Amino acid sequence: MKITCSSYDLKLKHTFTIARSSRDISPVVIVELEHEGIVGYGEAAPTRRYGETIETVMGFLKGLNLSSFESPFQLETILEYVERLAPGNTSAKAAIDIALHDWIGKKLNVPLFRYWGLDREKAPITSFTIGIDSPEIIAQKVEEAKEYPILKIKLGGSNDEEIMKTIRKATDKTLRVDANEGWKTREIALKKIQWLEQEGVEFVEQPMPADDLEGTAWVHERVKLPLIADENSLRLHDIPKLQGAFDGINIKLMKCTGLREALRMAATARACNMKIMTGCMIESSVAISAAAQFSPLIDYADLDGAALTINDPFDGVVIVGGKLVLPDRPGIGAVKKM
Repeated sequence: MKITCSSYDLKLKHTFTIARSSRDISPVVIVELEHEGIVGYGEAAPTRRYGETIETVMGFLKGLNLSSFESPFQLETILEYVERLAPGNTSAKAAIDIALHDWIGKKLNVPLFRYWGLDREKAPITSFTIGIDSPEIIAQKVEEAKEYPILKIKLGGSNDEEIMKTIRKATDKTLRVDANEGWKTREIALKKIQWLEQEGVEFVEQPMPADDLEGTAWVHERVKLPLIADENSLRLHDIPKLQGAFDGINIKLMKCTGLREALRMAATARACNMKIMTGCMIESSVAISAAAQFSPLIDYADLDGAALTINDPFDGVVIVGGKLVLPDRPGIGAVKKM
């Protein structure tokens, strides 16, 4: 097996601002895993929030040695080796996981959703993310997202009320709110969520810092809106301890090391009677298409990462009227644009 990797700067349509950061460009690493003339694509979208950069991803990937493995069909053994190589590095590990799954699907000439026995017609509607911005730009973003029936609103800053007022003036669509740990105390979070209960919000994602799970549980007991864990929901072992503080989890391939663990997380969340959301970073159609392959299993989707960019180098899953439409192509279904 031969692995090559290259960095690529995804350019955003608008400055993307959340409670803790802003950016105009989001660098990713595209991986190509070649074996027997078949190329499997993978992608890493590193974030400093989880201790990764383009440099750490490239360093991890260059340290891999797959020469002792005969075939990508040795998926479990290969990914166990990748996991043991170094702690963390979750997006780098996800890139290898995605590439292996893509190769296997291509070798078998079957899309992953079909390989797993899933019905692509059950893929959900994805939300479209509106980042923190000025009222004028937010109104423009809402207009640009008119084909999406569900909007995900980034809050957690100093102008939450202004943002919601601007959006509710422009639309009566279903809204989901993501505070990205922005409400720092339980009292602030409680006040904000009780206010959002009157604003037609479906749920609130990660209202408080991940290190204050006790505070989140306190808030959870006092609000009506469901709470979804993001920064608290990184890997499989996180799920059991979230019961009582959250109603659901957000699975992101870049946090959980890829599709292998994502499927396990989905099954565990169901066993814990929790809702399942699948989200993303700013990613190309490689990682977005990979995550979309298991989306028929979930309750909520937030897979608009590629739709926020202007230079996606791949074609893959498409969004029609907000609904994820999985391509009937083998593997993850992503192909390079000509």
